Amino acid sequence: MQVRPVTAITLEVRHDTRYEYAAPVSPAMHLAHLQPLSDAAQVLVKHQLVVDPGPDELATEPDVFGNARCRFAVVAPHRALLVRAISRVVVEPRFDALNAAESPPWEQLVERLHYVARAPFEPAVAFVQPSPFVPRLPALRAYALASFAPGRPVAEAVLDLMHRVHVDFAYDGSATHVDTPMEEVLAQRRGVCQDFAHLMAGVLRMLGLPARYVSGYLLTHAPDGGAALVGADASHAWVQAWVPGTTGVPDDGWLDLDPTNDLVPGVGHVRLAVGRDYGDVTPLRGVIHGGGSHTLEVAVHTQVLGPLVA
Repeated sequence: MQVRPVTAITLEVRHDTRYEYAAPVSPAMHLAHLQPLSDAAQVLVKHQLVVDPGPDELATEPDVFGNARCRFAVVAPHRALLVRAISRVVVEPRFDALNAAESPPWEQLVERLHYVARAPFEPAVAFVQPSPFVPRLPALRAYALASFAPGRPVAEAVLDLMHRVHVDFAYDGSATHVDTPMEEVLAQRRGVCQDFAHLMAGVLRMLGLPARYVSGYLLTHAPDGGAALVGADASHAWVQAWVPGTTGVPDDGWLDLDPTNDLVPGVGHVRLAVGRDYGDVTPLRGVIHGGGSHTLEVAVHTQVLGPLVA
C-alpha cells in the first residue's frame, strides 16, 4: 500500500479528568495546562474547558513559558469534580526539511551559550539548568558519551540519543510513579514517557545543551500509516532539543524528539505545553479542603477530523 504524504491534519482532543471524594470538598482551587499551544505549525481552532460543578472563578493567562494556564475555584461543597477539555487543532509537519548532518558540532552550540559580558542574552540557556524533576547526575553525562563524540553534528547526536533511550529503557506503566527519582529510572531501565523525557532532558543538560519537556497528545496510529504508537489515547510527553538553524522551519530552533516511540513528532502529535519538567506543565493540579480519600480517572481521546490534506 502506498502511503500518501501528509502536509496538514485537523485533530480533536477530548481530555476528561474525574475526581470522586469520600467526603465533601470546599473550597477547591486548581491550575490547568489543558489548552494546546498555537503557532505557525499548530493552530488552535477551538478550545473549551468544562468544569462541573461550575467554577466560581475562572481565568486563563500565559505562564512564564508562554503556555496558556487556567486557574479556577469551586467554592460550593462537592463530592465529585469533572474537568473536560475539548480542543481542535490544525497540525502541520515541522521537520520534513531537517538535515541532521548539516547541523553544527554540539560543542559549538555549548560554547555559544557561555556567558559573555554585554553579549545578547540567549533565552534557551534557561533550559540548561537543573530542575526539580531533572537533577544533575554524573551518570547522565556518562550515558551521553556514546552519542556525543567530539565534533559530531548536534542534530545527529540527539537523534542517536533518542534511539538509544528507546532501545535501552523498557516502557512499563507499573514501574514508576510521578515522583520516582531519576536515579531509580536509570537503575531499573524501565519507566513511562514522562521518565524518558526527563532522562533525555537530563542527559542534554549535563552536556550544556538546552532541553525542554513537552506535554501533549498523540494519535494511536500515525496518520501516515505507521505502526501503533506507545502512549496514545492518554496524555503523552516528549522532549525538545535546541538545535537552531537545522530544523528546516522558521522557528526558535527547538527539535521535538519522542524517545518512547523513537521518532521525530509529526502531525500526529499535539503540543500542549512546554517547560523545564513535568512540574511546570502538570495538566491539572490543585489544593482542596476536605475530601478525605479520593479516586481519579483520566481519559483522553484524539481523533482525526476530516480528510488529510496532501
